[in-house]
Amino acid sequence: MTLPGQRIRVLLAKTGLETHDIGVKVVASALRDAGMEVIYLGTRQAPERVVEAAIEEDVDVLGISFHSPVYEETCSTVLQLLKVRNANLLFVIGGCILVEDISELKAMGVAEIFPAETPLDNIVNFIRDNIKTATA
Repeated sequence: MTLPGQRIRVLLAKTGLETHDIGVKVVASALRDAGMEVIYLGTRQAPERVVEAAIEEDVDVLGISFHSPVYEETCSTVLQLLKVRNANLLFVIGGCILVEDISELKAMGVAEIFPAETPLDNIVNFIRDNIKTATA
């Protein structure tokens, strides 16, 4: 985890068979521009691989981008894996998320949901506000 004076570390990924990654790459660029260290795993990642990489890389934030409506099952799996591994990190998602699903996803344990068209500053500020470091 990030100590005072260290940059916030974020791991981003696309799970399943998704290949549409323009949005997540834009988010990765914005987070880097804001001074965060970003690790992008790429597309077609299994939830197990994403969680393992987040733990191996000792990130503060795990973000998964969705372009298809498989996010509820994937989020449930990721949250279970994080719990089993006792991983204390901020889990956020973004992309094509239906507004009517947001409250259920938050109740499940997703820290924040950033639907498509969310201003990049909102994403940066949420992460900064929820990961307290000296050089965020």
